[in-house]
Amino acid sequence: MSITTVPSASSTATARAVLDAAFPSGLGAFVDGAVVTGSGADITLTSAATGEPFASYADPGKEGADALLASSVRGAAAWGKLNGFERAAILRNVGRVVEQHAEELAILESATTGKPIRDARAESAKVAEMFGYYAGWADKLTGQTIPVPGNWHTYTERVPWGVVVAITPWNAPLFTAGWNSAAPLAAGNSVIIKPSEFTPASTVRLAQLAHQAGLPDGVFNVATGLGQTVGSALTTDPRVGKVSFIGSVPTGRRVAVAAAGAGIPALLELGGKNANIVFADADLERAADGAISAIFSGAGQSCVAGSRLLVERTVHARFVELVADRAARLRVGDPLDASTEVGPIITPQQFATVTSLIEAGMNDGGRRVTSGNLPDSLAGSALAGGHWVMPTLLDGVTPSNRLETTEVFGPVVGADAFDTEEEAIARANNTNFGLAGAVWTSDVSRAHHVAREVKAGTFWINAYKTIHVAVPFGGFGDSGHGRSSGPGVLDEYTQTKAIWVPTRAAGSPFPSLSY
Repeated sequence: MSITTVPSASSTATARAVLDAAFPSGLGAFVDGAVVTGSGADITLTSAATGEPFASYADPGKEGADALLASSVRGAAAWGKLNGFERAAILRNVGRVVEQHAEELAILESATTGKPIRDARAESAKVAEMFGYYAGWADKLTGQTIPVPGNWHTYTERVPWGVVVAITPWNAPLFTAGWNSAAPLAAGNSVIIKPSEFTPASTVRLAQLAHQAGLPDGVFNVATGLGQTVGSALTTDPRVGKVSFIGSVPTGRRVAVAAAGAGIPALLELGGKNANIVFADADLERAADGAISAIFSGAGQSCVAGSRLLVERTVHARFVELVADRAARLRVGDPLDASTEVGPIITPQQFATVTSLIEAGMNDGGRRVTSGNLPDSLAGSALAGGHWVMPTLLDGVTPSNRLETTEVFGPVVGADAFDTEEEAIARANNTNFGLAGAVWTSDVSRAHHVAREVKAGTFWINAYKTIHVAVPFGGFGDSGHGRSSGPGVLDEYTQTKAIWVPTRAAGSPFPSLSY
């Protein structure tokens, strides 16, 4: 596929062209190495940049879910017959093929989701890296030899679950598809990715490329469609070994409960309300740059977004001014323009949520420091109807403000002052979430103390929003449980099997122990 970036006035047409080029026979589920159109209700895709529909596809329904599962069961059997070295070789090739098609994937992602092309390019490169990283683990999943009393040779093996269903969100469909497929594939499972019904295209294309790279039929399937139809069917079927979910707390809980009812374990990566703590001794210019990246990259549509800005009182006013000045200079515009730094809110539903929460934050006493007006380049163009929210900084967001504990999932940060280190830690922990956070200070002792005391699965010191597939990622409390990356995630996608072998003839009868 070769698509050239076009002017903003043609964003909807570009999305259509990109989708037609990737899927000339139409968008649908990916089953047994082919795109299969559904027969259920039509689902319309809307351009985040213009607010206009650009494509539609049919939900596969429960019948389609059954076909996906049957395919994945066969795929798991075929994939499981390969040894770790054979799987590693294929996964390395998947990484190479994804790298070769990185620009195509980035354009498809940007055009169909509204994500800035510069971000999409970085994420497509990361997906190639994910497959390369877990390819390196595929031939290293070893068990243990365990000494026990008596004449026994006892050892363990790590065996795959079989079929893993991964439900991924609309904010980063390509990135999370790679994040949630490379590891379970390395562990010997087949995978069904269920992307958001709003943003399925890049996931389907990724599966096509993985199949072209050598993955057997049924090993990497994609279930396009609605959560209440295909999603519900996939997460409660006994053919599924494990479910992973990335998304909101309410939906994650429903998925976990439904899966548990069918005896299926779930790995959950949910939301966050992350505190970015700035002390007076920090490099304020650098911290302001970090605060901008923490909340406004991806238009704030990130679970690790630094949406709470806690600043030591003596520098609070100055720091808020630094952040506001930088926010005002961010380039908001056409996602396919390489200079764009902030794109639109991806879905109309989330756009409504973000705008209502900004209003609620101001009603609760927050003072808007930044402008909410669209730049002339948007207001006077075909993009005026898009889901645009300008980078928003509200000051005076106290503990009684709804924005203190409510995840916005948009380009909105609430700032407030603190006086002591203990107060900053208490404010950071004033939430049921526990996903991420950061501290900015030149005091090494304080940095490590705050990092230890703030309840978060990921915490940065004098930095923000850097993650890597080799490092464990996950949260505490309402932010979920389990870790979705690093070497440890391979334990999530395998089960331990114990094997006992007598080393000499045993007496009759064998000793019996009950458990």
